[in-house]
Amino acid sequence: VSPPAAGGRPCNAKDFGHGSLVCACSATYCDTLDPVVLPAPGTYVKYESSKAGKRLERSEGSFQHNAETPDFHLTLDTAQRYQKVKGFGGSVTDSAAINIQSLSKDAQNHLLRSYFSEEGIEYNLVRVPMASTDFSVRLYTYADAEGDFELKHFNLTEEDTWMKV
Repeated sequence: VSPPAAGGRPCNAKDFGHGSLVCACSATYCDTLDPVVLPAPGTYVKYESSKAGKRLERSEGSFQHNAETPDFHLTLDTAQRYQKVKGFGGSVTDSAAINIQSLSKDAQNHLLRSYFSEEGIEYNLVRVPMASTDFSVRLYTYADAEGDFELKHFNLTEEDTWMKV
């Protein structure tokens, strides 16, 4: 396991001919972010990515109280809470797992750090689908015997033991 980066490292931008840039991560290099720090009250931090090549580009600003702008108006009521955010994450489908496992161990390490570490985007949740999805190489379930309500024929598949468990 590589030591965490001290600060952000820039995107190794590659153009694969589809009109947008991607950041290439390899066994020897992967871009990272500066550590995320909460902004002071009344200010915000914005991260922007774009087709033109911005990749989580950081900028800061401050909220203006009762400002009138013709094209945008946002009202924040910090006293009103609607829901609690438990975290952010993504899904590890069969196709994602196959792609991750096709990388070298060092490239896998860089990729997973870019998702889950403080030098990355700090995901803290992952959804793993049960059985096959549209992103599987074949259709499969866990209980194929009709009427098996006691799940006597329940069985994990190779995809589960190789990619999910």
